[in-house]
Formats: sequence, C-alpha cells, structure tokens
Amino acid sequence: MMSLNKYVYNYFLILFSFIPLSILIGSAVSVVNILLIDVSFLFLLIYKKNFKFLKNSAIFYLIILYLYLIFNTFIAIDYSESISRNVGFIRVIILFIAFNYFFNQQLFFEKMIKIWMIILSIVILDVFIEFTFGKNLLGYGELYGNRIVSFFKDEPIVGGYINGFFLIICGFVFSKNVKNNYFPFLFLIFFVVAIIITGERSNSIKALIGAGIFLLAYKEIKSKPKIIFFICSSFLILMIILNSTFLKNRFYSQIKGGVNHDNLYFKLYKSGFNVFKNYPFFGTGNKNYRIETCSDKKTLIVRNQNEYICNTHPHQLYLDFLSEHGFFGTIILLFIFYKLIFSKIKKTFIENNYIKIGSLIFLIFVFMPIIPSGAFFNDYALTIFAINLSIFYASDKNMNIFKNYR
Repeated sequence: MMSLNKYVYNYFLILFSFIPLSILIGSAVSVVNILLIDVSFLFLLIYKKNFKFLKNSAIFYLIILYLYLIFNTFIAIDYSESISRNVGFIRVIILFIAFNYFFNQQLFFEKMIKIWMIILSIVILDVFIEFTFGKNLLGYGELYGNRIVSFFKDEPIVGGYINGFFLIICGFVFSKNVKNNYFPFLFLIFFVVAIIITGERSNSIKALIGAGIFLLAYKEIKSKPKIIFFICSSFLILMIILNSTFLKNRFYSQIKGGVNHDNLYFKLYKSGFNVFKNYPFFGTGNKNYRIETCSDKKTLIVRNQNEYICNTHPHQLYLDFLSEHGFFGTIILLFIFYKLIFSKIKKTFIENNYIKIGSLIFLIFVFMPIIPSGAFFNDYALTIFAINLSIFYASDKNMNIFKNYR
C-alpha cells in the first residue's frame, strides 16, 4: 500500500470512482471531476517529488501530441474555437499519469472497478426498463421516440457510454472467476444486449465484434463452450431484434440503405472530404469544421453545389482527422497512436491480462474505418478514450509508467 494518508487515498478513490457517474450527469461535471483529479494529483506529485516517470516513452509521445495540438491552434481558421480544446488536452495527459500512479496499487483498482460495475449495472437496468416501458427510471425517453436515452435525457448516446466501459469491467470479472464458471459469459451478453437495444448501430457493431474478439482471447475455457455460447447468444440477439419493430427498422434500414448518394452519412462523409480537399495540409484546425461548413458566406457559394453539410463534424474518425488536421496532421496523430496502442497489440493478446485486453479492444475499435463515429477530441469521446488508454497501460505492471519509479 502507498505511504499515503488514508484521507488522501480515500479522496482520490472517490474522484476516480465518480468518473462514470460524472459523465452521466454532464460534460461540465465530468471535466470538473477530471480537473479535480489532475490538480490534486499534481500537488501530490510535487509533495512526493516523483517525476522520473517523465522518461517513459508513452509520456514522450503524449507530450509530442500536445505540442502538435498547440501548433494546430495557431493554424486554425478561428483559433478561439481551437484553443480550449487543444490547450485543455493537458488534462488527458495528467489523468493518464494519475491512473498509472494509483492503479499500480491493486486494492485501489479493485475498489474502484467494483463501484464502476454498480454504476454501469444500474445504467443497463435502466436501458432495459426504457426499452420495455418507453421511459426510464427518471421518466426520460420521449424526445427521441424509440431511441434509448436512459440517464442522458436528451442525447441517444448511452450505447456508446456502455461500450466505453463494458470490456474493462468484463475483463475484471473474467480475470476473477475460475474455470468452468459461466457467470462472466452471462455478464458479457447482458452488456452486449443492452447496447444493441439502444439502437445505436455503429456501437452495436463494435460491441458484437469486440465481445467476439474478447471471447477468442479468453484462454481459461476451451473452444466448445465458447462456440455454444456464441450460437445461443446470437440466437437470443436475433430474436430480440426480430421481435422489435424499432430494432428491425434501425438495423435492417442500415443494411438496405447501404452507401448511396441519398444516405445522410454518405453526404456527411463527402462534406468532410471536401473540407479536406480545401485544407489539405493541416486542415481547418481542431473544432473548426463547423466554422468552415456553417459559415454564412461560404454556404451561399457551396451549398448550391452540395459540397458542404453544416455540422459540427463529419461523423467519421478519419474524415474528422483529415478535415481538421489535414494530411500532415493526420499522419502525426496516427503515428503517435500507433506507437501508443497498435504497436502493443501482439504482445497484449499473448498475455492473460483480460482487463488490458478489454481496454485494447475498445481502443482498436475507436479507429475502425467507414462506420460513423463522434468527434475524437470532443470532451465526452475523449474522456472515454483517455480512460481506456490509461487503464491499458496502468493495468500492466510492465507497461505502467511508474513500474521502475515507485
């Protein structure tokens, strides 16, 4: 156990445990909670005089990313839009360091993850209630018709929220259960079905494929039980979809619609690519896609040509990068994420660290091509990404940035 005062220890445990709930309450609360972690942790580091972790290669690449984002601010169409998002990225780096510091203590991690399990289980129960009765526990659910909003009230993003945590939690549950214990499998399907009934198509695809990869990576049970579970769960999911008019319309229309010129996402993708063509080297600047596509002067010219669709982002990660960061900025971003994440894939799947595997699967699917996605540097999306990236490193004793500096 760390030589921390128990009050300091409990203070940080509360802040870390509050992260999933803070995201539910709202972006402002989530950011404030992370800032509290960051500022408090900086004071702790100064008190401990522990800065040797700065020699770690992961910190080096995160700092390079931060310096690039500062540069991106200066080349943006409107730097006032970019500055808060780019300069504010420092909170992600400090959060990453804080996760590694505290999660090097197994007891801290286990207490926190159990609280996360309770919060996520309540959210999932709420999703099933809203799907069954049309309203959630707080009476939300009418603004988007059959779309599930749960505790988010006016945003149908609860599927992405569950997706951001469920493989970490399943990794913990699977790692704590012995062979031939099938509770973790039921736990996994519970999460996946909850994501599917939200009707969020891209998150459902990620959840289904991600869960499949996770099961393949789980070495404690032989292939036959996995196959049986896969067949039974597939049948269950198919029955749920076929017995819901809402889900049939959501998923069937996506397959039937395909990629055509009348598809909304096709138009958004085309708009994003056109922005990239107009700003090919370093893009419009972070958070400036909206400035470019929604400008009154430009819409008079380009909307008649159907080149732009006014929106906050093009709804696809790579087009998001290309339009706001250009070719060179996108290369910088992808190179850094390759060094931080993708270069570690082979080694991770050889190991039996299922928490690390779960977070890695989520991180990989953030970069899935073609399917729609949110804006990467948006507060909500970036927070969930940062949590998974942090746990990916923190949960591995060999990758934890404090491994040699305790």
